[in-house]
Amino acid sequence: MSAPAKANARPVESKADLIDWFASGCKPPEAWRIGTEHEKLAFTLRDLRPLPYEGGPDGPGIRDLLERLKAYGWAPVEEAGNLIALTCPTGGSVTLEPGGQLELSGAPLETIQETCGETTRHHMNLKAVCAELGIGLMGLGFNPKWPRDAIPWMPKGRYAVMKRYMPLKGALGLDMMLRTCTVQVNLDFSSEADMVRKFRAAIALQPLATALWANSPFTEGKPNGFLSYRSHIWTDTDPDRCGIPAFVFEDGMGFERYVDYMLDVPMYFVYRDGRYIDVAGQSFRDFMAGRLPGLPGEKPTLGDWSDHVTTAFPEVRLKTYLEMRGADGGPWSRICALPAFWVGLLYDGQALDEVEQLIKDWSVAEISALRDQVPARALGTPFRGGTLGDVAMEVLDIARRGLARRGRINSQGRDETCFLDVLFAIAESGRCPAEEHLEAFHGRWNGSVDPIFVEYAY
Repeated sequence: MSAPAKANARPVESKADLIDWFASGCKPPEAWRIGTEHEKLAFTLRDLRPLPYEGGPDGPGIRDLLERLKAYGWAPVEEAGNLIALTCPTGGSVTLEPGGQLELSGAPLETIQETCGETTRHHMNLKAVCAELGIGLMGLGFNPKWPRDAIPWMPKGRYAVMKRYMPLKGALGLDMMLRTCTVQVNLDFSSEADMVRKFRAAIALQPLATALWANSPFTEGKPNGFLSYRSHIWTDTDPDRCGIPAFVFEDGMGFERYVDYMLDVPMYFVYRDGRYIDVAGQSFRDFMAGRLPGLPGEKPTLGDWSDHVTTAFPEVRLKTYLEMRGADGGPWSRICALPAFWVGLLYDGQALDEVEQLIKDWSVAEISALRDQVPARALGTPFRGGTLGDVAMEVLDIARRGLARRGRINSQGRDETCFLDVLFAIAESGRCPAEEHLEAFHGRWNGSVDPIFVEYAY
């Protein structure tokens, strides 16, 4: 989840300012970049428990980990005296999710090779620090062992607001906050029309991404009946701000239509003078009119709008770029595969044409049905007389051709297509990662999830 927006005190005078804020993200293709974000579960090697914020005689805390990461060139970010994030002068940040999940929000980079290099450096730094502290890190979509009440909350103001409000809207919002992990990629667009094309393609294919990365089959030590429980959790988090935004496929979709959507999403908070003011459930439209009950007489800034945009959680989210949000967290290879998948499909014009041809007659009802069924069935989800797995190879071939045409070559003479190899292996087998975990659980793990903390640790 995002930190507070960088201060932008420019007042919002009209709806046009909000539209212009989205439009400011338009960039020529040569300026398009790739921003990759990935979350990890942190635990003590001694007993596999999630880390508290503060360490003590019983073991290390998340704060200890952040403090030691500063030695690698990261600058501290504090809130109310608590170290809650780190930033890098060359771009990127390390932040804390509500349950202590550690997130790298990567810098905007030009190639998948650069993204994978950034990921590798980050994990090598973490491995050194974690070895000193007795901490383990693991990439999964959901904490496989510990109940919600065993997960310590991190001391960030926005999380206190969400902790109070989320149970009013859905049964699984607190699980989303405390126990899930994801990997996502952020991509640019050149114009409003280009944004719409990419948004539609990404929404249609997001269920396929969920299936390929499905990696969360356990809850509190037992199979939970899902392959991506993380994805299922979003279906019972908050209907006001989650799911498939069907309007994306309607005539008239553009920046203004997304502004209208965001104006209808209830607020969580307003950030003022280093603290979060709880305005959960109140209206940004009222804020613009100076009638926000939590801040009577005050009107928003573009910084407030930027913060508000981060509180909607559709499968694809528009900011001044597009966020692909459908994938479970996973190991290093699948972190690098996610930007390769989406860049291959969306950053090459011919590939995007091919995706549009593939999905041109997919109805919103079919896409919604895929989204609803994929958490339990992954690549086995029924689709048009076959399965979603039948679509996977065709889409991966489009992505591979798109990456090949990009022609970004590394020092060994290899292009970006190599990062798709792990996905081709999954698609060819017809088995998502979660199915491998379940086979191990019922076999060599002897009905225990504890081995996953060793076998799938970074």
